[in-house]
Amino acid sequence: MADLVYQQLFTTLRDNIIAKKYPTMKLPDERSLSEQYQVSRSTVKRALNILADQGVVFKKRGSGTFINPLYLKNQSVFHYHNGSNLGVTDSFQMDGRKPGIKLLDFEVIRPDDELRRDLFLNPDDFVYQIKRLRLFDKQPFMIETGYIPIKIVPELSREIVSGSIFNYLQDEKNQTVTKSFLTISAEPSTVEDQTELHLQPNEPVGVMAGVFFLDDGTPFEYSRMRLHYQYMKYNTSVTLGEN
Repeated sequence: MADLVYQQLFTTLRDNIIAKKYPTMKLPDERSLSEQYQVSRSTVKRALNILADQGVVFKKRGSGTFINPLYLKNQSVFHYHNGSNLGVTDSFQMDGRKPGIKLLDFEVIRPDDELRRDLFLNPDDFVYQIKRLRLFDKQPFMIETGYIPIKIVPELSREIVSGSIFNYLQDEKNQTVTKSFLTISAEPSTVEDQTELHLQPNEPVGVMAGVFFLDDGTPFEYSRMRLHYQYMKYNTSVTLGEN
């Protein structure tokens, strides 16, 4: 429950920042936030630390917590949160536009050797292959192909995978995807990319691929995401040690 509270506060503060509800570019102090949201000071501190780790805010000793103007200037549509549900439905956002999902394919397949290795599967294990088109206000921006072991969620259906799978996992099975290892690259667009994402033959796609893990360390899904290049922006924060 404590984890859920700080995650909710983190989300609220981040959404307020995106909505530009702090015109002075400075957040209220920890005590004020604690009283406003009726949470402990430790919860406030934890939420602020995550915002700082992601480069959304920075702390100036003796002065308070300030919004990073570069975050607002070059805001990524991709927001992956440390320690919280990493579902694409919650992690991709853009200026309040409504996200949507169009199911392109849903079937059971036998994984190849590489996929079996990535998901630590046994030779007789099968996986769901789920291909979905992601949209903002009916505008396609990503083709997502995921592979999930049947033994983890044997009850998956077309109805479930037409919505947020990670939210279903959290709400119905009390399991959360909290860690991922992803590679990010760019490639020439394929015919499918051009058709589904409305790209020209000479336009590229961004590619994100990797494994998502449950909070107990179990590999849950291998996913490949092919993004329209206009949405391929990803913010990061780097802390340098002393030389």
